Amino acid sequence: MIMKAVRIGLGNLIVAGDYITRPPRMKRSPEAQAAVSEAAKDLALYQFKACPFCVKVRRKLHVLNVPVALHDAKNNEQDRQTLLEQGGRIKVPCLRINDDGKTTWLYDSKAIVSYLEGRFTAA
Repeated sequence: MIMKAVRIGLGNLIVAGDYITRPPRMKRSPEAQAAVSEAAKDLALYQFKACPFCVKVRRKLHVLNVPVALHDAKNNEQDRQTLLEQGGRIKVPCLRINDDGKTTWLYDSKAIVSYLEGRFTAA
């Protein structure tokens, strides 16, 4: 019971720290931002709200100004089940990438951040 309270407290501290220290978004022309938004329709992030690795990925999405659908794999049973059945395991963060009819499930925050930087930094 005490450990659960500690985890919840630390989780809220992590989320608050992220909100307070969040850097500004990347500026793009309206046309370039529309192209990024269109490309992001094929992405979805499965995450836990207070997971530090998920916070890292969400911060990168914010900085790159990439609107990605967020799925709560902790509190939403349907999202959790989708992650398990289609992704193969319940591990977050996990970026689902639909590309030309092929779905890839990318785990590990470093790999996800690298993918996002490679795909959206120059956009």
